[in-house]
Amino acid sequence: MNASSQVVSIEGHRITLTHLDKVLYPKTGTTKADVLAYYAASADVLIGHAANRPATRKRWVHGIGTIENPGAMFFQKNLDPSTPSWVKRYQIQHKDHVNTYPLVNDLATLTWLGQMSTLEIHVPQWQFGRTGTPRNPDRLVLDLDPGPGVGLLECAEVARLARAILHDMGLEPMPVTSGSKGIHLYAALDLSYSSDQVSAVAHELARALAADHRDLVVSDMKKSLRPGKVLVDWSQNNAAKTTITPYSLRGLSHPMVAAPRTWKELASADLEQLDYKQVLARLKRREDPLAQLTAGSFEHSVSDAGAASKGSAPALVTPDRLTAYRGKRDAAKTPEPVPVLSVAASAGSSFVIQEHHARSLHWDFRLEHDGVLVSWALPRGVPVTPAQNRLAVHVEDHPLEYGGFEGNIPVGEYGAGDVSIWDHGEYELEKWRDDEVIVTLHGEPDAGLGGTARFALIRTSESYSSKTRNNWLIHRMKPNISASGGSRTNARPHSSAAATPTPAPPKNAYSPMLAAAGSEADLGDEEWAFEMKWDGMRALAYVSLRDQAVRLVTRNGHDVTASYPDLVADLLAAVAARSETDSAVLDGEIVAVNKRGRPDFGLLQTRMKLTEAREIASATATAPVQFLLFDLLEENGHPLTDLTYRARRDRLESAVTATGSTHVPPRFEGDFSEAFHTSRRLGLEGVMAKRLDGRYAMGRRSHDWVKIKHYRNQEVVVGGWRPGRGNRSGAIGSLLLGVPTDTGLRFVGRVGTGFGERDLTDIRSRLTGLVQKTTPFSDITPTDAQGAVWVRPTLVAEVEFAEWTATGRLRQPSWRGWRPDKTPGDITID
Repeated sequence: MNASSQVVSIEGHRITLTHLDKVLYPKTGTTKADVLAYYAASADVLIGHAANRPATRKRWVHGIGTIENPGAMFFQKNLDPSTPSWVKRYQIQHKDHVNTYPLVNDLATLTWLGQMSTLEIHVPQWQFGRTGTPRNPDRLVLDLDPGPGVGLLECAEVARLARAILHDMGLEPMPVTSGSKGIHLYAALDLSYSSDQVSAVAHELARALAADHRDLVVSDMKKSLRPGKVLVDWSQNNAAKTTITPYSLRGLSHPMVAAPRTWKELASADLEQLDYKQVLARLKRREDPLAQLTAGSFEHSVSDAGAASKGSAPALVTPDRLTAYRGKRDAAKTPEPVPVLSVAASAGSSFVIQEHHARSLHWDFRLEHDGVLVSWALPRGVPVTPAQNRLAVHVEDHPLEYGGFEGNIPVGEYGAGDVSIWDHGEYELEKWRDDEVIVTLHGEPDAGLGGTARFALIRTSESYSSKTRNNWLIHRMKPNISASGGSRTNARPHSSAAATPTPAPPKNAYSPMLAAAGSEADLGDEEWAFEMKWDGMRALAYVSLRDQAVRLVTRNGHDVTASYPDLVADLLAAVAARSETDSAVLDGEIVAVNKRGRPDFGLLQTRMKLTEAREIASATATAPVQFLLFDLLEENGHPLTDLTYRARRDRLESAVTATGSTHVPPRFEGDFSEAFHTSRRLGLEGVMAKRLDGRYAMGRRSHDWVKIKHYRNQEVVVGGWRPGRGNRSGAIGSLLLGVPTDTGLRFVGRVGTGFGERDLTDIRSRLTGLVQKTTPFSDITPTDAQGAVWVRPTLVAEVEFAEWTATGRLRQPSWRGWRPDKTPGDITID
């Protein structure tokens, strides 16, 4: 489309495209040709969300214009008489007139709309039936619109709160960043409810959110109520209202897009609206996150009368983990168990290996997990020795009843052939992650395994292509042996990294100095230096050039050298660069940096507590770390803690040379404002203010160091959990948090947001072994304790939150992750 105009043929229809070089978005130079190219590239997904719905259009014939001279916008519902005859259309009778609306059901219509300079396409939550009669809505929508003083991150927080309620209703919400300011939440419905009924439910949901979160949410559209809050606009479920179509452009200064997103993206602190180039790049590498919303709804398979019973929209209850299994089997034709009911989570640990004489002989390896048998097909059988690694193809989950199935699957049915049990029994779980499972199977003495065997299942590719995404490797491992000679399956195997030389015990023992929380007002008239506050794990490094060894120790005394072998060589090189230094004790922060160049504590967590050589090698590549040094406690055996900060810092810069992953970040002297704004610009937590004449107070919290943050974090002790509902039924819904005090563990609130699926699996596995009968909290209310499962208060985590409430609770806490480097005794309220 380089010419100013041309005639094209699309799906058999000739369309004359004119003024292709016209700039519709002056700020970015985006032309009509660019707009038409975007709609052509995104047509497959956009049409799926717009099809069979009356389309209201916003047109900018002369372009968006500028802030000083905005272009005129034409809001159009009715079709012009000049509309091509092939554009599909239906009429709607309004109170005093009839409008004829186009249906965006094909690329030709979408291209014609683009030629008319249509930038925004808005549709209702219902579709026309075959005869042109409006059907009941097939989706619910909530528009989360930020008021003055709040933005996209607050909308994401409200989206997570709404998600929990929608889960309780049996709905799976899917987010769309609107391309403007806020977020749209969609949930698929069956056709059982009218628009009025759906609107009433959405209105009640909005009221409930506003009542429970008065400081964040408002459901009333009065402008006077909106500053500092997010409006949950429920009204777009009204049959007469419309919402911008997912993947539609927006008529703003930049060509932004209403872009479907994942919940993982919504949890990111870097969440932002996307433009059309970013969306096109996403479409090349991933499927539509909103695909479930259109499943089966594009083609009209029913008439109006039969819509609710035969349904072309997804069911009210979202598919469970056996949906794929049921879809491949007809209960009337196969003797295999085909349960109708949804899956309920279970804590069982059964396994079965079945010999399957299908089109090709293979073995099916199945482990009970979360209410189903997670299954792999082994084309070459079960490995017999640790020297064998064999392919394991991950297949659909099977029902628990399949663990006892033996018989013949009839010819013509999926998996036709004889199935027999090769071995079965119970297993002990050592690890369960999305990409790795380690178990010890206890089979029958006279069956296939011959007793006990330990296996690792490892996904062999991070690729999500259809050919490789299900390929795993199964490896028979050597059993773990305890000191007494018995099998010990819960211990991690030793890593080869453990052979790394470590220095002899230091002559002097050190504990990290701790900072007090504060603000600029706490600095007074003293002289200070300012450093960036890094989002990582505090560690002391004992470096000995004589021994060519390094020991890394956390603030609570744990040796983590084996987990970070990539730091060892660089620390030795950093000290060796200055010939006068033979040994040193360094204070610093281990930090993982994401692709945006920012410290990422979640990424660092993937490195914590790793001890297996293969795991460590993999994590070193995927989550490289840096050691950011900020203090020198000892040099050549001489303690320096009695020196002033300024003297120690000067010695540090003289003793260490930045090498590889080891750095000495700059300090700012005297100018808090510059340091604080630099920290904000870099997306960091805040700054550390250090008194120039302050000494190093080992193991104590001192006001000679003051941490000043842009936002607030709090370390907490986990004392229990409350079960989830809806899609989290049988899993953890929220964690109960506390802070130790002289009178016991004080309850400070619940956290139920910020988790990924992997987080929930990890949390459940950590807490299961700590369950106890009584509450560890000294002051928890019956309301908060309802349905709770109590655990021993030994694990420390960290949450991000807005502020402390007047009753001493965390407001809007969000999960950040475990703090294995801390113990409950370390926790204080910042």
